[in-house]
Amino acid sequence: MMNAQIFRIDRSTLRPLIALVAMVLALSLLSESFFTSDNLFNVMRQVSVNLCISVGMTLVILTGGIDLSVGSILALSGAVAAGLVKSGLQFAGINLHVGFTFFGVVAVALLIGGLLGWFNGQMVTRFKVPPFIATLGMLTIARGMTMLYTNGHPITGLGAQFEYLGTGWFCGIPMPVLVATLVVVLFALFMRKVPWGRYIYAIGGNERAARLSGIDVNRVKCFVYTVAGVLSAVAALIVTARLDSAQPNAGSGYELDSIAAVVIGGTSLNGGKGSVWGTVIGALIIGVLNNGLVLMNVSPFWQQVIKGLVILLAVIMDRMNAKEA
Repeated sequence: MMNAQIFRIDRSTLRPLIALVAMVLALSLLSESFFTSDNLFNVMRQVSVNLCISVGMTLVILTGGIDLSVGSILALSGAVAAGLVKSGLQFAGINLHVGFTFFGVVAVALLIGGLLGWFNGQMVTRFKVPPFIATLGMLTIARGMTMLYTNGHPITGLGAQFEYLGTGWFCGIPMPVLVATLVVVLFALFMRKVPWGRYIYAIGGNERAARLSGIDVNRVKCFVYTVAGVLSAVAALIVTARLDSAQPNAGSGYELDSIAAVVIGGTSLNGGKGSVWGTVIGALIIGVLNNGLVLMNVSPFWQQVIKGLVILLAVIMDRMNAKEA
């Protein structure tokens, strides 16, 4: 039976939760369209993509790191998945064509995301490259590889079976929401119940002490970057299936939304403090804010300004909490 502690909300999570409730109440008064079932399901679908990425980002930031490459990993994983669905693998020299089933495509996409994330982890741990620089490099590499793979053109017409992952329903729940929910519950359990979850907190709290206590710091760090890559690929599958196409510029700016969701949700940028449930609330705040601004016909340029101010406010609160501690 699932322990109620898994759903425990601490003080750092309570404040963003109150902010989310206040935002929902305000938007329900300002826009008649906000509290309609169609709009709420639309918000949840949009949040699902950011949430998958943000759960991985939470693990990375809890160790005191950062991952700027998640959007580009999403783009490359989605492009390869779409290419395999559309054309499979062609070996012209030996006149061989290899087709892929739906599950084969999913496995390859997750493998690509995991390998790129693992590469980030190796750069950070083995070669001691600062996480900001290592993942910034991967951001450029993966984006360039996406352009090479697609020749700068979208890959479209992926078929009903693949599209179901992004637009289908299961037991009255949109598939993207179901996938994101499974990701959240899985990693909430992992952080509470598995020793490596505690290791992640320990490394972020005091890396030297964690190392002296016998924790394999490099192995855990490499693991969290790999997880971030895999979850970016999960998000890629949802986005690609929902749009029925892989766009070369897919995922642009997603790293900023995921970092914002993590920080707004109460996870400290210094590491060692935060939770997956806080990130869920942070992602909901970002999604509700985006949706509300669109419903109120706020200019897209002002939307960026407002979102940036919200992120700055969250970081200021994080610093204030750190000083109080």
